This record gives sequence, C-alpha cells and structure tokens, in this order.
Amino acid sequence: MITFSEVHKRYATGYEALKKVSFHLDKGEMTFLTGHSGAGKSTLLRLIALIERSTGGQIIVNGQHLGRLADNRIPYLRRDIGMTFQEHRLLFDRTVFDNVALPLVIGGFRHQEIRRRVRAALDKVGLLNCEKSYPITLSGGQQQRVGIARAVVHKPSILLADEPTGNLDPALAEEVMDLFTQFNQVGVTVLIASHALGLIKRMGCRTLVLQAGELISDLKPASNKRA
Repeated sequence: MITFSEVHKRYATGYEALKKVSFHLDKGEMTFLTGHSGAGKSTLLRLIALIERSTGGQIIVNGQHLGRLADNRIPYLRRDIGMTFQEHRLLFDRTVFDNVALPLVIGGFRHQEIRRRVRAALDKVGLLNCEKSYPITLSGGQQQRVGIARAVVHKPSILLADEPTGNLDPALAEEVMDLFTQFNQVGVTVLIASHALGLIKRMGCRTLVLQAGELISDLKPASNKRA
C-alpha cells in the first residue's frame, strides 16, 4: 500500500528533513508516526500525498511509483488519499456542508451524489445537524471532525492525519482517535503523525519513530487493538 525505500528529502536551504527512510505499510494498517518537533513527520506525510516530492529514494503508493508520476497525474493519486491537519484549514466563509463537499465539487461529482456523500460523512462524525452552520460557530473538536469528514467524503483508501489532536483536550482527542479507528475497521489504511505519546500507547498500534529525519524505531505490537 505504502512503501518508502531509502527516501531522502533535502530543501533548497540545505536542510535535510528526511534521511534514508524505509518502511512498508500494508493495506488496512493503522499506524502512528511520532518524534520530536521538526523530526520530519509532516514532511513524510506531504511526500505521500505529493504535496512535495522527495529528493532521493523511492516511494510507492497504491502501486504507483511517485517519482515517475507526472504532475498532471497527481490529482488522480489524491482521489484515493484523504488528509487532515491540526489547524483544520476550513473555509470560514462557507458552511460546514460546503467545506465537506469541496473535494467532490473539484472532482466533478453530480449534485445528488455530493449531497448523499456529504450527509453520510457528516453523520459518521456526528455533525449532520451542523451542515448549515459556519465553522466559526463550532468548537475546536467539531472543526476537527469537519476536517475529517472532508478527508473521507470521497471514500479514500488511505487516510493521513497530521497532528489531528494537537489542539484538543484529552476527551476530545479520544473521540477523534475513535473515528480514525472506525475508518480503519472498514479497511482504510490510516497513518497518523502525533507527538501525543500517552494516547499513542493506549491505542496499541504500530508506531514509527523519527529523530532528526531518520527512522530510528518501528514498533510492531502483537495486536493493534487497545488493551
């Protein structure tokens, strides 16, 4: 599903964000990516979605060699990838419905299909009654769930999350993680970047640890279920 082989990322400034990182995620895995601030977690996620390109090594996602993928094929790759961010990145001048619908509108879906999928996604995250609200009226936890709904509305096989619980209190963080678990249970491959070590430990999932751009540990528990 996702394979990194000796992947390197160097920026124009000379900063090395990733150094010879190698790992493989099977279809349907739920995995955490952790490490100190600046360890390379966000960069790694951006490489998977081709928001940025690597400067060395090989990345294969869903059988596609990203180094050989032309720029005009990137939108097709992203149709199978959902991504959420710590800062939500919602459009505050549009309703919750419109925010979640955006990937489908860009994808050229028909109006009836957009309405069906958006309502299903909002129902999944418990916000169907907020579809006409504006993000500014919602709590931080609710805004994060809108971001998750937007990430999964096009039914991706891969879900990437960059510090999705960074601004949430422990109870809300647990709720968000429960949502990711539910998506994983229906076959979605989930990769979550987080520095919340206590929460990661409680989730009992495989954990990749980055340090100064290097993968220093790949912890694979006997079971990916919570204790």
